[in-house]
Amino acid sequence: MTINIRTALRSDVPEILGMMRDFAEFENLLDSFNVTAESLTGAMCGPEGFVHLLIAEDEGRPVGYMLFYPCFASFSGQTGLYLEDIYIKQSYRGQGIGEEMLRRLAQIARERGCERIDFQVLDWNTPAINFYEKLGAARNDDERHFKFAGEAFEKLARQER
Repeated sequence: MTINIRTALRSDVPEILGMMRDFAEFENLLDSFNVTAESLTGAMCGPEGFVHLLIAEDEGRPVGYMLFYPCFASFSGQTGLYLEDIYIKQSYRGQGIGEEMLRRLAQIARERGCERIDFQVLDWNTPAINFYEKLGAARNDDERHFKFAGEAFEKLARQER
């Protein structure tokens, strides 16, 4: 097995979408899976594109992806990359691909002058938690993820009270 990690291209979007769907299913979030080729391509390549992806390939076949974008921590003043997704196909897990992808992400972050990588993990995903902690990631159980979406987002945007 020879794994190659490279920057994703527009032509990779169909394969990435398939892996994203698999990831959503793994995380029991398939009911929230609404991304389209158009929305992903726009976030990657559009005029306001800010999303970056890496692809892990085995002899040209995609076996994993990583999606990330810039972030800023206001209190510390640190710039960073926010790791939204890292996914490795089931048959390729446990072979060091995820660690290699994270090492590549850290190199990219350092080249861009960043000082950190931020991410979230579902509380039940013990293998992922153990994996990140093994690599030295700091865990903060004091924070909670919130979001405004759907009607709550629309209500805020319309400035309704």
